Amino acid sequence: MLKITFTIILNLFFLQCIAQNAASDAIIGEWVNEENDAKIEIYKSGAVYHGKLIWGIDYLEADGKTSKKDVNNADEKLQSRFLINSNFFQDFKFEDGVWDGGTMYDPKSGKSYNCVMKIRDETLEIRSYVGIQLFGKTTYWKRSL
Repeated sequence: MLKITFTIILNLFFLQCIAQNAASDAIIGEWVNEENDAKIEIYKSGAVYHGKLIWGIDYLEADGKTSKKDVNNADEKLQSRFLINSNFFQDFKFEDGVWDGGTMYDPKSGKSYNCVMKIRDETLEIRSYVGIQLFGKTTYWKRSL
C-alpha cells in the first residue's frame, strides 16, 4: 500500500511539473506587433525567456535585405550591431501566469523599459514601463502564422 501511495504522489508531482513547464513555454514562438511591421521570436535559454527581432520593415535598408544598425542605442559599443537577430526582450522569468523581471528594448528611441507579459486569448499582452506599471503602455501582439 505504501508503494502505491508513494507512486501516486510521485506521478502527481511529475504531472504538475510538466503542466507548469507547458504553461511557461506557451510564450515560445514568433509574434507580430500591432502595426504588423515587426516580428519577434521568443525563445527559452535555461530558465529565462528572450526575444529577438527576426523581421521588420523599419529595420531594413533600402535594398529590403540588409539589416539597419542600432544607431540610436545609448551604448556606443552596440551602435554597430545589426538590428535583425538582436535581442529586444531579455531575462523574463515565468511566475504565476506572467513573464516578468525582464526588459524590452525600443530601437527607435534607443531606450530599454521594464516589462511584464501575459497571454490572453492567444494574444501576447506586453506592458512596458519606467518605474511603476501604472504609468506604462500596453501593446498587443498576435502569434505569427
